[in-house]
Amino acid sequence: MENEVRISKSWRAGCLALGLVLACHLPEAAAVKIQRDPSVSPAPTPPQAAQPAPAPAPDLPKLAAAQIAEKNAAARGGLAAWRAVQTMQLSGKMEAGGKQDTWLPYTLQVKRPNKQRLAIEFEGQTSLQVYDGKNGWKLRPYLNRADPEPFSPDELRKTEQGPGFDGPLLDYQAKGSKIEVDGTEMVDGKPTYRLKLTDKLGNAHRIWIDANTFLEAKIEDAPRRFDGKMRPVGTYLSDYRDVQGLKIPYMFETRVEGVHFNHKMTVEQVALNPKLDDALFGKPAPAQLSPARVFKTAPTAAATQSK
Repeated sequence: MENEVRISKSWRAGCLALGLVLACHLPEAAAVKIQRDPSVSPAPTPPQAAQPAPAPAPDLPKLAAAQIAEKNAAARGGLAAWRAVQTMQLSGKMEAGGKQDTWLPYTLQVKRPNKQRLAIEFEGQTSLQVYDGKNGWKLRPYLNRADPEPFSPDELRKTEQGPGFDGPLLDYQAKGSKIEVDGTEMVDGKPTYRLKLTDKLGNAHRIWIDANTFLEAKIEDAPRRFDGKMRPVGTYLSDYRDVQGLKIPYMFETRVEGVHFNHKMTVEQVALNPKLDDALFGKPAPAQLSPARVFKTAPTAAATQSK
């Protein structure tokens, strides 16, 4: 028997805070098959989580949306510093299927203006999602597909419509977006300003900004269907670290409201302005299929704890 796990559900929201929205719009990876020991009974479906009473909205200083965005830009390192970054590479591990002992190594590479490459290691093979600025491909050897497949029209549209290397909030006016204050809210014990950002195409999502640090604390993701219902989804960001003057979160946790589901992604290494050849973002060569074997690795304690 096999369990299917999604390996890139949390990418979109996680990358938003990194300013790497281009990569977030890469198509969602298909279900990865992880072989389960047939002698072990499958885990029961977790019950729905009881919804705690929401904390009272914090009483925060009145700030306009533009002021919050300005403070956020400064907290992240400043617009000029982000504009100086022409390429970026991140690597780490992402949790697969909620299993605490199954983590998949990944490497994300981006290059201005709109090139991106995501590699995920699984069962000794590398799955790729690549976009060269005009065309995109996905390579999925874990599904026994050796040849690269083009992005679907919907995948290509979402990638092309990404708000840019710096993310949606940084220099939002130049991108044709509008923002407004949507209230205040406690997020994991932290007071936050809740912003509503609407891009030039009319797409809207909410971003929660920590009232003390002015860094992103939570980002709204697309709703997902669980137990026959569409449920709100949010990605929570923590463990911000300084990388050559830029603030980057090293922990992302995606949560689905009303169910016991979370998905963690850790960042272990960040490189700013590494040399990335354009060939990296071209059509991948066919994969050499190998016998499937379960990849399991126990992450370090630091990688599994949200700070």
